[in-house]
Amino acid sequence: MKFSVIIPAYNEENYIGRCLDSILAAAVPYKDQVEIIVVLNRCTDRTEEIARAYHCVIVKEDRKNMSMIRNAGAKAARGEILVTIDADSQMTANMLTEIEAKLLTGKYIGGGVKWKCERLSLGLWFNGLLLIPIVIKYGGVSAGIFWCYKKDFEAINGFNEEQRMLEDVDFGLRLKKWGRLSGKKYGTISKARVIVSMRKADAQGDWDILRKPKLLFSVLRGNLENHADESFYDYVDHKRSFKR
Repeated sequence: MKFSVIIPAYNEENYIGRCLDSILAAAVPYKDQVEIIVVLNRCTDRTEEIARAYHCVIVKEDRKNMSMIRNAGAKAARGEILVTIDADSQMTANMLTEIEAKLLTGKYIGGGVKWKCERLSLGLWFNGLLLIPIVIKYGGVSAGIFWCYKKDFEAINGFNEEQRMLEDVDFGLRLKKWGRLSGKKYGTISKARVIVSMRKADAQGDWDILRKPKLLFSVLRGNLENHADESFYDYVDHKRSFKR
């Protein structure tokens, strides 16, 4: 097995079908060499039903800890290369070929990808500007989709289970540091994109962050732990259910 694509999923029936379709499109050049692992987290909707319809590997991890959720998927993975993606995101059809090409050069330890938002607005641009200090603070580590060899994922002990938020940034930094030891770089896929959902902005408004000053200052400080449950782990989406 060449690729294992890991998807954390908390009640994602509205979105996971699009994510899975995008992975299948990217998997076309790799017949029978891509497994999709859906890690169910406290799901009470049709997420599992949809994932099984796509013949995904099913793992269950109910703790409110994204590091533990992703690590559970990685533990079950059979692929040589691990790829993580959120259930409400999509990858462009050239994603897996671009990841393989980067790794085969021998120059990269792994890395992230460039983002593309489903839509943009002035409010969303403003939200993006708020992230700039965090990006600078953490050395410009790209995220969106993480990719690396499983052996390197295991060498740095995967995601840090002591962190429930910004665990992705922490993972990127540790992967980057691990790469330096062998003379490899942390890479960013630029010829493929992760398409990021604007679900929360659609539900709450593009300028919603201005109505949450405590969250705003937490974003600027790079510390979201106090808002982890309300903004992520217990977030409820009331959008109409996904129909395959």
